[in-house]
Amino acid sequence: MRPSWKIWLNYGVGPILFVVLSWSLYQQIIQRPNLEASWRAMQKNLFSPWMLLILAMMLVNWGIESRKWQKLVARLQPFHGWRAFQSVLSGCSVTMLTPNRIGEYGGRVLYLEPEHRLAAVSLTVVGSMSQLLVTIWMGCLGIVYLLLFNKSEATSVHILPVLWTDVLLVLGVAGALLLTGFYFRIGWLVQLIERQPRLEKWLKPIRVLETLDAKLLWRLLWLSVLRYFVFMVQYLMMLWLLDVQVPVVLGFWLLALFYLVMAIAPTFGFVELPVRISASWLIFSFTGNELGVGAAAFAIWIVNLVVPAIIGSLLILRVRIWKT
Repeated sequence: MRPSWKIWLNYGVGPILFVVLSWSLYQQIIQRPNLEASWRAMQKNLFSPWMLLILAMMLVNWGIESRKWQKLVARLQPFHGWRAFQSVLSGCSVTMLTPNRIGEYGGRVLYLEPEHRLAAVSLTVVGSMSQLLVTIWMGCLGIVYLLLFNKSEATSVHILPVLWTDVLLVLGVAGALLLTGFYFRIGWLVQLIERQPRLEKWLKPIRVLETLDAKLLWRLLWLSVLRYFVFMVQYLMMLWLLDVQVPVVLGFWLLALFYLVMAIAPTFGFVELPVRISASWLIFSFTGNELGVGAAAFAIWIVNLVVPAIIGSLLILRVRIWKT
């Protein structure tokens, strides 16, 4: 690679990414319906102790994800906690510009030595898979709760069409079973590729998957469960702050369904906010507080995704993509 290209990659990509990200976030915010009313609803509790707790839980949320990443990447090179945290936030910034957040792979691996980056992509996939497994299984349990144990609740009996939930439950359980089997036998992927001569060039980057034992995979899964409960409690607190009247248990399982929908829905960073708000309006329509529901979805999106993405985009400014 020419030196001029290396200079551009080292010092040009970061600022460009920051500008594009900032512009895309600005466009999403100003196009939000009822923006002024939503802001007034949020402003009343913006500086309350509860909001500060929600912000602190954002750090816990991404701190747990950083711990997962630290444990995974230790297979390639030592990674201290602060560097893992920076790496995860940088991935969060890139993911806002890609479909279904696949860009986080590219953002995270920038903090590794160049010779390890390709292998690190496969480790990132494993970490994302553990979180997806928890989301799908909890979403399926949420559907079961709504179908079997919540029929007596007059407020929620018509939350979702029965046929829609039945199809989602069948597809969710089938997908979760397949993904669970693949997750705990991830090393088989290496053996499968070994049998395909045309794919031989991909063997070296994914050899690291053979080092992932069951103990580590279970630990990642439990960390994913912990992280899941952190952002569930965070969301329930936001709904409560914005005066959305929903019982805690029912709200928990409705949120499980919401995150299941968001996990399987095809989204892009630029349009994820409208999808989030539309899904939350559908699922929490029985509350009658459309403004509060929309404001909560908007606020959680800002706290959990936009703020970390902006911090991550600033951190990327310090990363040299290519070493001298």
